[in-house]
Amino acid sequence: MDIKNKKVLVLGGWGLVGTAVCRKLINEKPKQIILTSLLKKESLDAIKSLKNEFPKLPKNFFIPFWGNIFNRYKFKDLTKEEIISENNNREVYIGDILDEMTPEILKSSTIYKLLQIHKPDIIIDCVNSATAIAYQDIFQTARSVRSAIKNKSFDELRKTTEQLLSTLYIPQVIRHVQLFYKSMADFKIKVYIKIGTSGTGGMGLNIPYTHSEERPSRVLLSKSAVAGAHTLLLFLMARTPDAPITKEIKPTGAIAWKKISFGEIKKKGKPIPLFDNTISNSFQLKNNLTLQNNSIKLEKLKTNLKSVFIDTGENGIFSRGEFEAISTPGQMEFVTPEEIAESVIFEIKGGNTGRDIINALDNATLEPTYRAGFMFNKALQKMKQLEKENHTESVAFEMLGPPRLSKLLYEAYLLKRSFKDINSVIAENAKNISHKLFLDIKKNKLLRSQIISIGIPILLPDGKKLIRSKIIKIPTFKGENELQISNSKINKWAESGWIDLRISNMNKWINRFKDLKQKALQFDANETSSRYFYDREYWNNFKSIEPGKLVGWIFSYEEHGQRMK
Repeated sequence: MDIKNKKVLVLGGWGLVGTAVCRKLINEKPKQIILTSLLKKESLDAIKSLKNEFPKLPKNFFIPFWGNIFNRYKFKDLTKEEIISENNNREVYIGDILDEMTPEILKSSTIYKLLQIHKPDIIIDCVNSATAIAYQDIFQTARSVRSAIKNKSFDELRKTTEQLLSTLYIPQVIRHVQLFYKSMADFKIKVYIKIGTSGTGGMGLNIPYTHSEERPSRVLLSKSAVAGAHTLLLFLMARTPDAPITKEIKPTGAIAWKKISFGEIKKKGKPIPLFDNTISNSFQLKNNLTLQNNSIKLEKLKTNLKSVFIDTGENGIFSRGEFEAISTPGQMEFVTPEEIAESVIFEIKGGNTGRDIINALDNATLEPTYRAGFMFNKALQKMKQLEKENHTESVAFEMLGPPRLSKLLYEAYLLKRSFKDINSVIAENAKNISHKLFLDIKKNKLLRSQIISIGIPILLPDGKKLIRSKIIKIPTFKGENELQISNSKINKWAESGWIDLRISNMNKWINRFKDLKQKALQFDANETSSRYFYDREYWNNFKSIEPGKLVGWIFSYEEHGQRMK
């Protein structure tokens, strides 16, 4: 894609890689760069620095944006601790992670608002998402929950359990990708490139750098696990027809560097004050060791820790010894942000760097095979033969899911039983179809029991009565065993997983068959090339109803669920 005159959103533009990406982008003459960072100061400082470096750029070439893109818009400038300290906000925050995705959750998110405001053509995501999620440390939170259980402290248990719910890694990364996908689809984003991570700088389970006495650290491995889950979700997004072109560059080394200097050494933005303790005041090792002991008398020196350091951006600052140790051959080594930025720009422009992990996965996965396709009809014929021998028809068991699959298969099967072919359904009126299917269900005990026993209830033509077994698959159980009934809920449940004998649903099937037939008839009957697939011959000239074929077509075309490759 040509970057010239395009609006580019750089997420994490203040960071080491983000800044390098912005510099490379300028040479491509984009229309505008929206530069984001977590903090307002970071975003404004990054833009100020770039403006000083490129003084001839137009006044509004850089647009700042700040806030936490993992939160909803009204929480974007709050820390997690600030959000969950307030009861209502805590409930909303947890709901944003764990509740079913709704238009309200989507449109309240920072991601959606950001794209709605600026409508970029290209997104380059330099945020270290895996670190942001994994370093919330689910293990420490779980220890707090277990401690509260052990101490039988209800208030503490409630607090720590809510913290645990807000720390769950997989729901967070799933919701993050859902929000990105839906938002980018709504605003027609053309290209999305993620700068990912391996979590260990490319090293294996023998990595000697750790966050604890445990080696390898589970917190560090959580970062790798989240990064891997994120990559596979992006792989799925890349295979989604209405998603943008999706790529991921995943460096497998330390990223360095931003600057080398002498000055105060800061941790989390704060200087490290120096304290002294004398040998005469040394602590006797016996009985218990207190990890944090505020009673120890220390001499506070009138200075902070200062030294020569190398700034590696988001990964922090290192001493010469630390940098030399991790970068020495055979250790983590490093890659420069400029090399990453070059790969990003090259990939956006359609080049093949060989560094796009999404493309690598795409080429390395085992796709459906010619042999399997060749044997497809053999399997179907064998199943049909066994159906005939055993005087039964194999429709649905509700093991594959979703319940909508079983619902559609059985509805198509009921139509097949009463009308034999597609043309007969089209020629009949919806009221008569509804009545015939109802009579079939009423008199056929075995059929009725097969349907309801797999958890698929049958909504009768009046829309007020339901034939069901003890357990139903729709609506799904979400902690409440009783749900209030309304017409809108009945319609939703019937659409999702109930056999629906109402006249309105029969009209849907009539229109569905008309649409299917119209699409097939638009192809020339004398055309014998490989050009068409769903032609009249595929549908047996509309002289039969084959539930499996029908539902496959519905999922592919009516519900836009067709695979890309």
